[in-house]
Amino acid sequence: MKSYQALLLPVVLALALSGCKAVTTSPTTGDGSGVSYGDSKAVETVTTDLGSTDIQMTAEKMTQSMLQTPLMQGIISKRGLIMASPVANKTSEYFDTKLITDTILTQLQKNGVRYVIAGDEMQNQTDELIRQNQSGLYKKSSTAKIGNMQGAQYRIDGSVSSIVKKNANMKDVYYKINMRLIEIESGIVEWSEEKEIRKTLKR
Repeated sequence: MKSYQALLLPVVLALALSGCKAVTTSPTTGDGSGVSYGDSKAVETVTTDLGSTDIQMTAEKMTQSMLQTPLMQGIISKRGLIMASPVANKTSEYFDTKLITDTILTQLQKNGVRYVIAGDEMQNQTDELIRQNQSGLYKKSSTAKIGNMQGAQYRIDGSVSSIVKKNANMKDVYYKINMRLIEIESGIVEWSEEKEIRKTLKR
């Protein structure tokens, strides 16, 4: 009996270990590609380029700064309208600056701010108005009428600049992101804020 138990014990241990391994394996897509899901809020430090963490931090700071101003609270209470112009990319790298403004606008809207589409997105809007009014496919009583679009009273714009320093052992990149809220009629800058980011890569 003891010899039988001695032979059985290694088998039981092997099955137990294999079971533990199956439980702790990271989930993948299941197609053999090795791709797995990560935390979209996790700090991203793959390169010194602007990344998702930088966009999230910038958008959060700009949104909170704007919402704390009496002007923005007045815009919310009066149901005023804002818009966002493209952010100027003054760096030597390429990235889609709309990621910044889109995130800011989304967060502002969640706090009661209304916004209209920007000029560079207007083509789809005008195409739809023309289609409804000139195609003959829609009842006149149900079409969106031309000439009723509302203009924004304020617009957000900004810029992203960088200074890059490097030698044989290190690369240092300093980013400065500036945002402004401008009254469209007068051209007065009613609010401004900046975010500084420094990223270092040791070779």
